[in-house]
Amino acid sequence: MSLRREHELHTRRSGRNLGVGLVLAAFIAIIFGLTVVKVNSDGFQMQSGQVTNGN
Repeated sequence: MSLRREHELHTRRSGRNLGVGLVLAAFIAIIFGLTVVKVNSDGFQMQSGQVTNGN
């Protein structure tokens, strides 16, 4: 069984997939960073008055 040369379409598709993956990773990093900043800010407090025991 011989190995076939990769088609030009697969080369273009792999480049596009890499770009989409990088954009997705950047989006996740931005959301994570915003979450960390929001939680670490002084205005963030847990609302303890609305927690119930389920009774």
